[in-house]
Amino acid sequence: MRLLALLSFWLLAFTAQPAMAATSAGLQPLEQQLRALLASRPGDYGVAALDLGSGETVSINGDLAYPMASTVKIAVAAAYLAQVDHGRRSLNDRIGGQTARQLMEAMLIHSSNRATDMLIRDLGGPSTIQTWLTWNGLSNIRVDRTIARLLADRRDLWDVRDSSTPNAMVAMLKTIDRGKVLSPSSRQYLLDTMARCATGKNRMRALLSPFTLVQHKTGTLSNYTSDVGFITLPDGRRIAVAFFARGGTDRPRGIAEAARTIYDGFASLFHRPFAPQLGAN
Repeated sequence: MRLLALLSFWLLAFTAQPAMAATSAGLQPLEQQLRALLASRPGDYGVAALDLGSGETVSINGDLAYPMASTVKIAVAAAYLAQVDHGRRSLNDRIGGQTARQLMEAMLIHSSNRATDMLIRDLGGPSTIQTWLTWNGLSNIRVDRTIARLLADRRDLWDVRDSSTPNAMVAMLKTIDRGKVLSPSSRQYLLDTMARCATGKNRMRALLSPFTLVQHKTGTLSNYTSDVGFITLPDGRRIAVAFFARGGTDRPRGIAEAARTIYDGFASLFHRPFAPQLGAN
């Protein structure tokens, strides 16, 4: 038994995925701002943000698992579009009397649970989504149930099923955006559809300029709120973000304030004014 336990230990040690890097040195002040902000609010918040160009990161509770709720719909969309890219499916395929494109847009724009489960069933079930995640090297993110099953089961906001860490979520977003997991046309279709998200106007978009490009997907359960996606800065840099909040009160406002803090922190990172040198003409 002791030998079996030792072998199990070494197996876990060698198969564990490396965690996302800790907050970058240049973003330590931003992390401190976020910690102070979230400490002032009731509830449990998990936040991660990644500059897709520079790799600079910041996170709070970045390796803690939170329910994904409807943010899982990004993974469902990506898994389906990967099938389209391989010629196995088409956005014009009819599923239950509607095209896959209609279901995809109902899922991502209006967060339709029925459309989501129709796509999941067509793909072969939640395990197919999990296989896509694993195949692309994504860990600490789980897809175990259909939306209908998740909503029917007894609610437990600490259940590891259908969960993701904030760091894992931004890693998935980076893989979709910068990896070769989708064709350029499928990637652009997914991002354009996420930009049309009609839910969660009081979350990450609430305190940003209406001219800021936000491509995102929200999630909501009783006593739980989330919002994940991409924010584009004025200079064109794009930030992958994940906001998870359970418990407490007015979680959308907490997410909105955290999103604004991240926007300002990343926007100022490479635009600090230079001090004039003495004697310069």
